[in-house]
Amino acid sequence: MNGAVFSPALPMILPIRAYGDPVLKKVAQDITPGHSGLKELIDDMYETMYAANGVGLAAPQVGLSIRLFVVDASPFAEDEQGRPVPEHAHLKEFKRVFINPHVEEEEGAEWPFEEGCLSIPNIREEVVRAPKITLRYMDERFNPHRETFDGFAARVVQHETDHLDGKLFIDHLNPMRRRMLQGKLRDISMGKTDAKYKMRFPVKR
Repeated sequence: MNGAVFSPALPMILPIRAYGDPVLKKVAQDITPGHSGLKELIDDMYETMYAANGVGLAAPQVGLSIRLFVVDASPFAEDEQGRPVPEHAHLKEFKRVFINPHVEEEEGAEWPFEEGCLSIPNIREEVVRAPKITLRYMDERFNPHRETFDGFAARVVQHETDHLDGKLFIDHLNPMRRRMLQGKLRDISMGKTDAKYKMRFPVKR
């Protein structure tokens, strides 16, 4: 031995898969305890999400068809001037790892809200979702949970769970609106975007 000091690898920023990548349309598979490189992957996903100014990131968005996503909705607990937003106070601590999540129940009158997606940069559309959901999932230590989320937290969880079911937020739009977006979506798949974060595109220009 030469006396060198070894330290854990630092988190990496991974390329986010763009619209049109086949992995985004696959139904992801559950994983089991001992999944190879899981801790490092979670660290990398957080690093990638923060670099792209996102509040959630699912494993298929970094090319892995497994049931895993991370969220940190704390930015929504404050306004643009950094002042607390009372109705979003609970989001300040909403940083979580979700493993093998499955929606058990949706409740309440659906409500519209404008959503975007890191895999579909610069497109935002109004999506209608249930205001309350009950989710069964595991944390990063594979402890089981059954939890009910409401409001914005429920929307984030539904958006990310959709990714694990091979769905994108644009799949919730009516057919006419989706047709109107086809040109922009085609451009994104070809890398014609000014996204300020690392991406991987399925179509070469």
